[in-house]
Amino acid sequence: MTVSTPPGHGWRVALRRQQAPAVDGRTGGGYTDAFEIICRDCGDDPGLEYYDVPPGLQHIHGPYWIDTGVTEYEAHLAWHEALARGE
Repeated sequence: MTVSTPPGHGWRVALRRQQAPAVDGRTGGGYTDAFEIICRDCGDDPGLEYYDVPPGLQHIHGPYWIDTGVTEYEAHLAWHEALARGE
């Protein structure tokens, strides 16, 4: 997983910790206990928050608890690999 790889360093799919929501228009800082899948190959933008991406991407995005997030991340990678093989 590319959990700690900064954006722009060649990653296409990442499982990352979800940032804490903004309060009164200001970012709260810190992170929640939830994780999210960011997939550039599906058209996701790592700079956008969950509610700023289209509903189809929200479904991929999560949020997930870590164990479910890892399972969904691996399944998402497998899905892309199957597409690349033409399956």
